[in-house]
Amino acid sequence: MSKRILLVEDNPINVKFIQTVLVKKGGFEVLVSEDVPEILRLALEADLAAVIMDVSLSGSTYEGKKVDGIFITKMLKADARTRDIPVLLATAHAMFGDRENYLAATGAEGYLAKPIHDPAVLIDAVNAILRP
Repeated sequence: MSKRILLVEDNPINVKFIQTVLVKKGGFEVLVSEDVPEILRLALEADLAAVIMDVSLSGSTYEGKKVDGIFITKMLKADARTRDIPVLLATAHAMFGDRENYLAATGAEGYLAKPIHDPAVLIDAVNAILRP
C-alpha cells in the first residue's frame, strides 16, 4: 500500500505541522498543493494513499472561479479514476452538524476539526480512512 498523502491546505503553519506529524509519526510521504490542476494530476498519477483536504481554501481556483475543498473533493469523487482515493476533510469552521453535512455532500471518508493539537488525533484520523 502507498504511504503517500496529498495535503491540500493553504495555511503554512498547518502545512508544517501536519506534514511533520505525518512524516515523523506516521511514516508517510507528504505532497502539498492547493493548485487544482496539480491536485487532479497528482490524484491520477501519484499513487496516493489518501488526501487531506482543507474545506476552506483561500487561493484555489478552477477554470477562473474560486473553489473550496468541498468542490475539489466532489470533483475527485465524481471521477471514476480518483473516486476510490480516501479523503479526510479538515476544517476550522466546525459547527454542530457540519461533519455529517460535509461527508454527505462530498462522499469523503473522514472529517477532522481544526486546530489539530494532538499528533495522535491526526494519525488516528488518517489511519481510519486508509484501505487495508
